[in-house]
Amino acid sequence: MTRKIVIEPVSRVEGHGKVTIHLDDQGDVIDAKFHVTQVRGFEKFCEGRMFWEMPVITTRICGICPVSHHLASAKACDAILGVEIPPTAKKLRQLMHMGQFIQSHALHFFHLASPDILFGMDADPAKRNVMGIIAEQPEIAKKAVMLRSFGQTVIEKLGGKKIHPNGAVPGGVNAALSPQDRDELLKQVDWVIAGLTLGLDIIKDYYQKMGEEIASFASFASGYLGLIDEKGNLEIYDGTLRLKDSKGFILEEKVDPKDYLSIIAERVEDWSYLKFPYYKKMGYPAGIYRVGPLGRLNVADGITTPLANEEFNKFRKLSSNGMVEGSMYFHYARLIEALYAAEKAKSLLEDDSICSQEILTSPSTHYNEQGVGVLEAPRGTLIHHYWVDSSGKISKVNLIVATGNNNAAMNRAVYQVARKYISSGKLSEGVLNRVEAAIRCYDPCLSCSTHALGQMPLLVQLVSPQGEVVDEVKRNPL
Repeated sequence: MTRKIVIEPVSRVEGHGKVTIHLDDQGDVIDAKFHVTQVRGFEKFCEGRMFWEMPVITTRICGICPVSHHLASAKACDAILGVEIPPTAKKLRQLMHMGQFIQSHALHFFHLASPDILFGMDADPAKRNVMGIIAEQPEIAKKAVMLRSFGQTVIEKLGGKKIHPNGAVPGGVNAALSPQDRDELLKQVDWVIAGLTLGLDIIKDYYQKMGEEIASFASFASGYLGLIDEKGNLEIYDGTLRLKDSKGFILEEKVDPKDYLSIIAERVEDWSYLKFPYYKKMGYPAGIYRVGPLGRLNVADGITTPLANEEFNKFRKLSSNGMVEGSMYFHYARLIEALYAAEKAKSLLEDDSICSQEILTSPSTHYNEQGVGVLEAPRGTLIHHYWVDSSGKISKVNLIVATGNNNAAMNRAVYQVARKYISSGKLSEGVLNRVEAAIRCYDPCLSCSTHALGQMPLLVQLVSPQGEVVDEVKRNPL
């Protein structure tokens, strides 16, 4: 007979999910799963819409990373039109993307992850949250808000709104950046870089104090997938796909993003509504891979901005072979990427051509049968694939979001942490928080995969072999 612990939903993540942990008669973990619990219907209800509507429709997938879907969709539409967008339009899209990275990474690190880092995994949950940060570390909380505000301001200037922007259109963008707005943003960039450096100091100090516990926390071998530029550097808007194994061996190199189906397949499990992508040549589950900050830095050879590249070189030294596998190191990688985004935003804003009026390619009257748009969302590789008829009407949509790419890895992380910290059936809030923290490392966006809204209560029950509830923990009950 087995017992089961249920964590539902997982807290301090975007969207709804739950964890089930199965114990044997001795109270030791024999299985653990991360479930995405809502049906995903976005692909289906896009059918029948005109493809040029998609960049606006798909921003509604998520309010945290709408820019990622907006730009991936616009790139897919460019491919349907078969056009190259003007250089300034590409720079404006890239600048909006940098704003997205800054605001999203700042939100996750300072508001969702830092309570565990600043107060400890075993701290009182009434304190271990963003309100606790505001109360005890007000300067950190203030900087976090200002960092996110900068990113959202960039999005607003280029996309018309801070949330659900509409700046990118098939063939380019719909508005130029004014010199006044460019100058206003440039005045703030150096402060943003300094604020992100503070975040790096916080996380590195935490790693130094926690030592081996951090290195071994949800650490396991897997593949790593991400975009790189022509020289092998980190790339988050364009580039080609590279896939490495856990030892750093390149499994796939310079894969055109439109050919993603040549290397990726998806598996369906009956206990989750979110699919499980995997590397085709290795099969499932051997072919699981990770994306996002940890995945991108593991596949990249370098970063093209100086401060971020300096941190990248320190990051690679965490492992003897340069492949960093501990899930808690997602946070370090996340801040390095945010620093890169700020430096890149500065270089784009200093380019006089960023204010050019040449921002849209002449429309095409011929439509390709399909178009693929791929970029790196803050949480990982994002794929939009549309099929259209001769009139431009959508007949089929395939979306592979970052959280989906990481689905199998998150399940493995949950199992490893549960097995390490739960024994003899003993429960504590701090132990359960460690299980949730394993998921938070990946910053999952469950709305991207399920498109559901709701409150975030938590109910954990320990059930005896006879089905009796012998222990229960409640948090934020409805």
